[in-house]
Amino acid sequence: MQAGLSRLFYLLLFVVSALFLLPQCTSSEGGSTNDGYPERPITYIVPWSAGGMTDVSSRVTATVLQKPLGQSVNVVNRTGGGGVVGHLALSSSRPDGYTIGAVTVEISMLHHMGLTDLSYTNYTPLALLINNAAAITVRADAPWNTLDELIAAIRANPGQLKASGTARGGIWDLARLGFLKVCGLPSDALPWVPSQGSAPALQELLAEGVDVVTASLTEVHSLREAGQVKTLAVMAENRLERFPDVPTLKELGYDWSIGGWVSACAPADLPEEIRTKLISALQTATKDPEFTTALNNAGSNIQLMFGEELEQFMAEQDRVNGELMREAGIAE
Repeated sequence: MQAGLSRLFYLLLFVVSALFLLPQCTSSEGGSTNDGYPERPITYIVPWSAGGMTDVSSRVTATVLQKPLGQSVNVVNRTGGGGVVGHLALSSSRPDGYTIGAVTVEISMLHHMGLTDLSYTNYTPLALLINNAAAITVRADAPWNTLDELIAAIRANPGQLKASGTARGGIWDLARLGFLKVCGLPSDALPWVPSQGSAPALQELLAEGVDVVTASLTEVHSLREAGQVKTLAVMAENRLERFPDVPTLKELGYDWSIGGWVSACAPADLPEEIRTKLISALQTATKDPEFTTALNNAGSNIQLMFGEELEQFMAEQDRVNGELMREAGIAE
């Protein structure tokens, strides 16, 4: 009898202890404060191949992010489908803070073309890192020395001059469409010649196969330095610090800006306490001299936004780009 009571006593003691400890063991869905986050390494998904600007900016970010987080941040490239594969891998990951990654400007374009259902709403925006503004570049020996001279030539000879920079419907094609729109010109006034990227488009420019390239200043900088091309304007909000000699469209009277941007995001429904920790860590990391030096050396334009400001930016990008693509007949 005494032994039975003893066993009952210890059983009750075990149950009471378990109930006492239960709130501390629950997941974030059950109300954990995630005070220990992060307790293990973090995966950083990049939806584009190694060596490109998205990959470079992401690897730099991952390196400096390790410092405030106190855990390693490991970059994994998930390529394919024009960026869809990697963006999908990030969006479908568990929202626990242990998988974050790069979300790029293409997220504001792909679903308008019917290539995916993904949009910015499938992510928790953390930080905008870079935004490489489009530019209007022509050959050094071209007869136009100002933007207004080029616009006058397009207006006088609609359809005769041609532009390039990327595939049809790509970010630099949208740059052309927005430029023409604010100039009051139809999209076919400056026809688009698709290419596999800015490098082959610039070769076509030098070979006189096209007349204008709308890729970023970063991508045309080496040819500018070599005296082979000249840039008439940049599609940025303000003159770029690295290229102070190039005026913006806005200061020339044409209200249009666009660029190829890269952000750091987590899957949607990230717990608020983890979101706050990651944004704080990214704010610290992007102040690191290693971050600014590496991206400046890579020729990228750093533009920082965090949290809600970034979410508003992504929403506006989605709206504007979708409208442009529908007007040009390249969206569903």
